[in-house]
This record gives sequence, structure tokens and C-alpha cells, in this order.
Amino acid sequence: MLYICATPIGNLGDVTSRVLDTLRAVELVAAEDTRHTRKLLSHFDVHVPMTSLFQHNEAQKTEEVLRLLRDGKDVALVTDAGMPGVQDPGMRLVVRAVAEGLELTVLPGPSAVLTALVAAGYDGDGFRFVGYLPRRARELETALQAWRRCGGLVVAFETGQRLARSVAVLAASLPGARAAVCRELTKVHEEIVRGTLLELSERYQVPGPDAGPTGAVRGEITLVLDLGPALDEAAAARPQARAAAAALLTRGLSRRDTAAALRVCLALPGREADRLVREVAAES
Repeated sequence: MLYICATPIGNLGDVTSRVLDTLRAVELVAAEDTRHTRKLLSHFDVHVPMTSLFQHNEAQKTEEVLRLLRDGKDVALVTDAGMPGVQDPGMRLVVRAVAEGLELTVLPGPSAVLTALVAAGYDGDGFRFVGYLPRRARELETALQAWRRCGGLVVAFETGQRLARSVAVLAASLPGARAAVCRELTKVHEEIVRGTLLELSERYQVPGPDAGPTGAVRGEITLVLDLGPALDEAAAARPQARAAAAALLTRGLSRRDTAAALRVCLALPGREADRLVREVAAES
């Protein structure tokens, strides 16, 4: 059996008794960082053989663990924090185990995503988890526009080194959107800063007391964005379309040709284009 075990995201007391019982019973623990996991095991007096399974040896170690599972051995998979396979190593092993019909089970536990989502205090029917924010400003702007079309809550991870720049990029497009920076969740120095993207951009532009020697924000960071209702693209394009319709009609184009131009150039739905042209023509 392969046991996928969630481990604490900070406070060791958050580990479940089921996970501890499992770690004591398996024949091997595959850990993202054996040094980090050893601290958890030692704290609870758990003694079991370990092997590393991280980004740069994941392909090789996946094969090794699969051989043990085929031989009837029990293996626990853990990462440094949270659930293996979610922005952490392990998903390759899970996919292969499922494909081969090997037995596995998931032991739930602490989650930075859900903890930050609730702590942010923004009401919403659902949310989108997007992993780490794109590194390049242009890619982040493109991603934001895609998220904006869907609206709602977005949860993302970010590093302390990139937090100030990323928040500034987001604020340039949506300065009034609400957001929460959740830092060091469940740890001694847990901090949740809520505000508009503009306010957060101003806060993190200048290194504060929570910054390290390089000016970067210390600790693990989860960002929650409240993007509000889904973007009505037709409504957003309406002012531009209205101006274009007026200009084309003034130049002598027929209503039919003007509406066709709006459909092609601005991707307006046919009925929306026809209605807008009629309104503009009636006003002139």
C-alpha cells in the first residue's frame, strides 16, 4: 500500500494521529527532504527507514518505490509540508501507482491553501488554486486577465523574494481588488495582512519589520485574491465598441456593415453589435 500523508505546514502539533500511526507502521518513508522529515519523526519518537524523493531524483526514486509496492511493501510518501503532489514532489509516483493498479490511500491533513482561504475572510462559493504565481510580469498580467474573466477567489503561492514585485504587477491592473497576504501560517510569527492590491503594493514596496537582510519578506506566503464577479467581456468592450460604431457611421458606412465590423474586429456577439449600432444611429 502507498500512503500519501499530509504533514504540518508549520506547527508540528497539527499532524494527525492517523498519519503518525501510519508512519510507525510502514517499511519505508519516501520524503522530499529526509533532514526535514527526521525532525518531525524525532519529535514524535517515530523510527523508520527513509529515502529521499525530490524534484531532481523523482524519476529514479519513483521506480524504486514502485518496485517495493509491487513486492507487497508499505510505503509512506511525505513532503516538507502539506500534501504531496500539490506544488510538491510525488505526483509522478501517484500517477504511476494508479496506472499500475497498485493500492494507495490519501491521509488528509494541514493545507496552506484552505487555511489561507478561510483566514482571508472573503465570502465566495468557490475558489481557484493556481500554484505559484508566474515569474514574468507579462505572464502574470495575462494570467490575471484569465482569472478576472472567471471572477471569484484565487489562491496562489509566492516567494518572499518576489512578493513585492508580484503584488505591484497585480495592483497595476486591479488596484481596488481585495487581497490577503498570509505569511508563516500556523507558525509562531503567523501574519495575515488584508487590504486592496494598491494598499498591499505600497506596504511591501518598502521593506518592513518582516523583511530579511535582502529586503525580501521572510517565510512561506500564500496569497488570496478576491476578484469579484466574473468579467462581462461584452460590457467591458461596450465603450470602445460605441466609439467605433459612431466613427464608422459618421464615415458613411451602413448600419449593416458597421455591425459586421464590430463583430469581426471587436468579437462582439451579433445581436449585441446590431443593438449597439441601432442605439448609436438613433442618437446621431
